[in-house]
Amino acid sequence: MDTTKLAEMLFPQITKTPEDFEALYPARSLPAGAKVTRLGPSPTGFIHLGNLYGAFADERLAHQSGGVFILRIEDTDNKREVEGAVETIISSLDYFGVHFDEGAVVDGDKGNYGPYRQRQRAGIYQTFAKLLVQRGQAYPCFCTEAELNEIHEEQAALKENFGYYGKWAKHRDLSSQQIQEHLDLGEPFVIRLRSQGDPANYFTIEDGIRGTLSMPENNQDVVLLKADGIPTYHFAHVIDDHLMRVTHILRGEEWLSTLPFHVEIFKTMGWQPPVFCHTTVLMKLDEGTKRKLSKRKDPELGLDYYRSLGYHPAAVREYLLTVLNSNYEEWRMANPTASIDGFDFTTDKMGSSGALFDLDKLSDVSKDIFAGMTAEEVYAFMMDWAKTYQPEAAEVLGAEPSYVLKLLNIGRGGENPRKDLIFASQIFEFIQFFFDSYFEMTDEFPENVAPEDRKALLTEYLAGYDPQDDAQAWFEKVRQLSAEHGFAAKPKEYKKNPEAYKGHVGDVSAVLRVALSGRRNSPDLWEIQQIMGAQRVKARIQAALR
Repeated sequence: MDTTKLAEMLFPQITKTPEDFEALYPARSLPAGAKVTRLGPSPTGFIHLGNLYGAFADERLAHQSGGVFILRIEDTDNKREVEGAVETIISSLDYFGVHFDEGAVVDGDKGNYGPYRQRQRAGIYQTFAKLLVQRGQAYPCFCTEAELNEIHEEQAALKENFGYYGKWAKHRDLSSQQIQEHLDLGEPFVIRLRSQGDPANYFTIEDGIRGTLSMPENNQDVVLLKADGIPTYHFAHVIDDHLMRVTHILRGEEWLSTLPFHVEIFKTMGWQPPVFCHTTVLMKLDEGTKRKLSKRKDPELGLDYYRSLGYHPAAVREYLLTVLNSNYEEWRMANPTASIDGFDFTTDKMGSSGALFDLDKLSDVSKDIFAGMTAEEVYAFMMDWAKTYQPEAAEVLGAEPSYVLKLLNIGRGGENPRKDLIFASQIFEFIQFFFDSYFEMTDEFPENVAPEDRKALLTEYLAGYDPQDDAQAWFEKVRQLSAEHGFAAKPKEYKKNPEAYKGHVGDVSAVLRVALSGRRNSPDLWEIQQIMGAQRVKARIQAALR
């Protein structure tokens, strides 16, 4: 068969050569050891924690080595594409501090190795497919879906491996005349790889995370180009990674089974493959059992979960590093205030078994992040969050900024700063009792304080309240008030002789706390009164007496 003639017959519109594209996308001029990585999400409208997990590893490898990090939109499956998905991907990753050197942007591309949307690169893929047909390393297949289903059913009946290979590859050896007859009938066709592999033979490859892998060779005549001329993932990523000069491919372990396809395609093209790094899946504990995070079951898999709650992106980044590299926590303990850029990220410290994602641990990390921020920084972050996710809260926060800053400053600074702030919505819920429009009695008064005692305590407290009292003077008044109404002035006195008292000063403080904040737990009681101001304090006490 004249394969050159066949290639021209199948690709009459392709006039460029592979050499044209090799010249258009030359080897990058980068420092020795620099890594070029890429993130290749599909625009399906759902960007998840796994994307961020991989993106952060890609970003670290590239930027720590003086390399390049690329965003490539892998949109070869237009049936699954969701309008606006690319914008969502870009904005979500940007929010979490993942910044690309080149690739797709909202209004086009940035960089010299584009286009960075695969559907815009159809001519490139077809050029290299044409080359493979010319060499006799690829061929047209006219099998219909019904014929492929029939092959599948026969293989199932015979308990053979599924796929298009060997005797099942019905169109692998069509003659020129047979191909021409199919073309004359206007039948659609795909371009398949003419595999030279034998699954009885094994090849070895060094995985950047898992070490040496030994796998059977591929013998499947995988589809390279679909009937619409758009490539499959298998072909597209090989061409793109070569032309974009990618050095390291980080991807999920679910792609391990396709590695023989990709290694053979690289080999067939005559190219050295990048270093494949197969990451582990993210797991969670569910009733004591580890399982994979699920889009259907686990809202925390979606990145919008963290944005809508208002987790600080620095907290998510910090936590993901503890999952990505086993030595990160040790480094952080030794460098508590250092930038994460100072940490030497490496694939050697990435695990190859399921990585456990723990929301409680993320919350602990988040507490540390907020504890290290100034009140002004927390306020600015909360305002940005509220404008998008809780506009009515933004109005309240924006109306009294100096008031809010005082609230956020409670317990901030010093050797042991408060560590109870986790995410923006929780912080707003924590402080919203300060605002009259949000105030409500969410907790009950202490059960051991009778209603008549509560009324008497609040009445006398209101009569003796002086906003000029410092913390010590104020608390002495509370002790005295407690003693006058049969409550121990000190908890240890009550503990020694509980029958002699109705309760202790802590119970009286709890009555005041509920009256002022509507809850049993709140920041320092004297300090919140100083921030509220005398008018608001008196109004709250009076309301509790009604």
